Order: sequence, then structure tokens, then C-alpha cells
Amino acid sequence: MPIDAARALAAAPRTREISWTPRDVQLYHLGLGAGVPATDPGELRYTLETRLHVLPSFATVAGGGAPGVIGALSMPGIDVDLARVLHGGQSLTVHRPLPTAGTATATSRITAVHDKGTAAVLVLRTEAADPGGPLWTEEARIFVRGEGGWGGDRGPAARPKAPAGAPLRTVERPVREDQALLYRLTGDGNPLHADPAFARAAGFDRPVLHGLCTYGMTLKAVVDTLLDGDVTRVCSYGTRFAGVVYPGETLRVRMWPSPSLPPSLPPSLPSPSRGSASGSGSGRVRVVVSAVEREDAPVLADTVVDHD
Repeated sequence: MPIDAARALAAAPRTREISWTPRDVQLYHLGLGAGVPATDPGELRYTLETRLHVLPSFATVAGGGAPGVIGALSMPGIDVDLARVLHGGQSLTVHRPLPTAGTATATSRITAVHDKGTAAVLVLRTEAADPGGPLWTEEARIFVRGEGGWGGDRGPAARPKAPAGAPLRTVERPVREDQALLYRLTGDGNPLHADPAFARAAGFDRPVLHGLCTYGMTLKAVVDTLLDGDVTRVCSYGTRFAGVVYPGETLRVRMWPSPSLPPSLPPSLPSPSRGSASGSGSGRVRVVVSAVEREDAPVLADTVVDHD
């Protein structure tokens, strides 16, 4: 079998040094669509080096190497066809605000391999720290079609209930025709997002937007709409990728904010070492994202932002 669960789970963690500069942060923000309007003070926080703040989801591309989905496929015990791989979900805990430039040690390992019958789900956990201590912990959940059925653990089945009632805020964010091509420059060179022939082989009509680009765009929408543009208030952020986005479409981001709710991270992820989403003055935002042009086809589900 291409996935050897026992070998993958027993493999030693992989450690690498990562570095980033303000230019890397600016490129990431531009890849999310920041900078419109170009002179807006709120957008200059993402694009101008003298005012730069780091959106926490930058952690998913910091260092410019292969993203978690690609990195997991090179781990011991994993040998699968990239065209059968989808990014199933992403969770992030921010231990302290990310600096605009830095060097850190990132340690990654496979922490779970779930057997879903017709597919396998890999969980890749990465922890990043610098001399000042932990910076972030993230988990990528990778869905591999056709690799289940060996009788392994199915993994957690419980999912949160959908938000009730009308959202408090709804915003729409356009996805440019060239956005996937720009976002690829942050390090994710998967041809699924640029090559029409590869996209068709993977079962899509045309190249699709990176799930992590939608992930970042959504967090930016929440920060700008409900957190006064203050990126340092984000403690944790998790989502399930429920559908694809095609460049040129429009994201509809619905938000249900609530105060003082308990943490929502998967049990395997630690609570933030700075502030907790269950503490005084903290809160949670439930989010649902859909594609406007396809009759609100689901894009992100089970999405939660916990904040100070």
C-alpha cells in the first residue's frame, strides 16, 4: 500500500531552519488581494514596510518552502500521486505576534493517519520557535483519494453545529483571475493551481485557487471587519476546506461573532501561550465562506477564529 501508516507515525520529526523578510510578508499579503485601494491606511498595514503588520496565516508560507500538503507527501511511509491529493483542513495556534522578519526552527511530523474507507487522511503538525520561544503550531489535514480501506482508525467524526440565525456581518471579496499565479510565488508550486491539463487530470474544469489563499483571505476579512484591523488579536484559526474556488470568482464571507467562548481547536493543538480565547475580553467568530457565482457553493466550513 502506498501509505504505510505505522512507518509514517514512527518516523522521526523533520527539522529545518526558516527565515523571512518584510518583502516575503508583503508578497504574501498581495497574494491574498491586499492593497485595494492602494492608498487606504488599512491596506497599507499589509503592504508598506514602514507600517507592516503580519497576518497570522503567514505562518503557512513562512520560509518559502513546500507547504504542508506537499511536505507531507515526502515523509517516510507516504508515496502517493499528487493528483489524488486534496487539502482537507488547516488549524493554526499563534503563541505570540509574528515578527515582520525572523529566523525560526520548524519541526514537522505526521501525528495521525486516518482510514476513511475510500480515502486516507494525513495529519501533519508543524511547530515553529525562535530564540524567544514558541511562535506558532499548525496542523494540515491532507485528504488522499483511493488510499483508505486498510482497517485503520477512522479518526474523529464529530463536527461543530452550523451557526444559527443570520450572520452579524457579511462581506464579499473578489478573487482576481491571476491570483493563483501570484500566490504561487509564496512557495506553493502545485501545478493544480496553474496548469489546465494537470487540473483536468485531477478532476477539475480548470486550475483552482490554493485553499491556503482562501484561508488567508478569510482571516484578513475577519480581522479587517471585526477586529479593528489588529492582527495581534488572533489567537487561533481553523477551517475545513469544503469546496474549491476558481480564480475570477467572488468569496462571500459570513460571520457570527460571540464573546467568551471555550477554545475550538482540535484536541491535539495546544492553547495559545499568550492570552486564551476563553479569557476576559476574548471571543470567537464563526465563519462560513461560499462562492457567489456558483449559487453560494460551500468553500470553507467549520471555520472558527478565536481572538483576544
